[in-house]
Amino acid sequence: MSYLPIAVIQTCSSTSVDDNIACVENLIANAVEQGAKWVVLPEYWAIMGQNETDKVEIAEDFGNGRLQSVLSNWAKRFNIVLFGGTIPLKSPQKGKIFNSLLTFNPAGECIYRYDKVHLFGFSGVGEKYSEHNTIVAREFLPQFQYNGIKIAQGICFDLRFPEFFRRQGVFDIFILPAAFTYTTGKAHWTTLLKARAIENQCFVVAAGQGGQHANGRRTFGHSIIIDPWGEVLAELDEETGVACVSLDLQKIKTVRRHLPSVTAGRTNCIKTKPFQAA
Repeated sequence: MSYLPIAVIQTCSSTSVDDNIACVENLIANAVEQGAKWVVLPEYWAIMGQNETDKVEIAEDFGNGRLQSVLSNWAKRFNIVLFGGTIPLKSPQKGKIFNSLLTFNPAGECIYRYDKVHLFGFSGVGEKYSEHNTIVAREFLPQFQYNGIKIAQGICFDLRFPEFFRRQGVFDIFILPAAFTYTTGKAHWTTLLKARAIENQCFVVAAGQGGQHANGRRTFGHSIIIDPWGEVLAELDEETGVACVSLDLQKIKTVRRHLPSVTAGRTNCIKTKPFQAA
């Protein structure tokens, strides 16, 4: 496979799970009409609750639940690889969930699970967020391949930690569902995503929430697909919609051949020591 048609889905999810399911289903159908074979959903696509605890109320056991069935059926019905944004899965801690990205193949089988590692916290003028109150952080690095394509995964706040992705090894595509706030997104979203593409010489495919939500929260949107040279191939604004691009996977080899920075890093062999004046 030298070309990969891939799409990002952007939503402005509400407090209604039923409404959000109907919206996402229509957007996936739109993406498939445009030729997408891989589709990436945003973080919290199923619910942006009136309260942070609302997602805890709909949490499912891994391998069993309405949202997982919906994702599986979409992958099978539309014959796609579906990166299912994030849904809440039950954790051992009462009142807390895992914020989980599940990947489904065209047979509707869940072939990979990644639980968010870095939990978002922010205090600004008129807004405050603390995912630690309702989410349990996991402690493992994703390592995932599909049809020979090496895939790195992260969720939203993970984006801010470049060492997290470098420790995932050398990969071809970086998948990121997100729900960046408007404040932090306007300041950092595109800059950070371009940096991850350039430093890892990979494609970056980031699906976000965008717009003014029923719960009063505003998210930045700007779902985006970036190539290994840092060029933007497609980008939405703040509106609900789809962006679809056919990735030229040969571009990865070309960039790495001309500028072999991914394999030239020497961080692991450099030693630190205190400075001593002569």
